Amino acid sequence: MNIYVGNLAHDVSEEDLRQSFAAFGQIGSVSIVKDKYSGQSRGFGFVEMPSPQEAQSAIDGLNGKDLKGKNLNVNEARPKSDNRRGGGRSF
Repeated sequence: MNIYVGNLAHDVSEEDLRQSFAAFGQIGSVSIVKDKYSGQSRGFGFVEMPSPQEAQSAIDGLNGKDLKGKNLNVNEARPKSDNRRGGGRSF
């Protein structure tokens, strides 16, 4: 399951996220989204957990918790939608 993690402090590292989520189970991958020009964190990232039960435990356990001074926004990642094409008109 892919988990969205938002409201990250700019100094949170992928290792910080890995350690936070490891308490709930096995981690597949961790990525923090960075600005392609500055390299700075954009304040959100994703954690992949193979077990849906462990992922749900992590969401329940970490949503709203403090990490480096900011309360995390943790939920199941939703696929990007294609509704940006077509100028917002429905046919």
